[in-house]
Amino acid sequence: MIIFILGFSISAYAIHEIIPSETMIPEPGPNAEKLNEYIVRYNPYRAWSLWPGKGRLYKAEEPLGLVTTFVNDNAYHSIKKKKGMADSSIIVTENYSADKKFLALFVMYKIKDYNPDAGDWFWAQYAPDGKVEASGKIKGCIDCHAKKKDNDYIFTGEVKK
Repeated sequence: MIIFILGFSISAYAIHEIIPSETMIPEPGPNAEKLNEYIVRYNPYRAWSLWPGKGRLYKAEEPLGLVTTFVNDNAYHSIKKKKGMADSSIIVTENYSADKKFLALFVMYKIKDYNPDAGDWFWAQYAPDGKVEASGKIKGCIDCHAKKKDNDYIFTGEVKK
């Protein structure tokens, strides 16, 4: 009888795909090292969706070159809804040279109440080896992306109607 109940419980778990809270990976918060670990190890960004309508190695606006942009589920659904990016949205952009050499990884991570003056975005830039080059409320990122403030600081595509 106990085996039957245990088997039924496991089957119900599999059918509903409920993840027990103790196995869920917590979001990293405004910490570049933890964010990198999250997007590389725990929730690999390369398994995420590409930005809708964009392929790999498309030409971005200066100062970036060729880029590939990945979005987590929150960001993907936000893009589709066109109401701005939801909290916990993560956008990861791989930047490449004209000869397709990987140059840097840029991350925008929307954290509720982190930086209301700049859309609540946490910014991070990583070297090809994963070393943090800049993070937080990066003035250069914010100043450039402020040109797209009405689009939630996003250049890649429309996220607000």
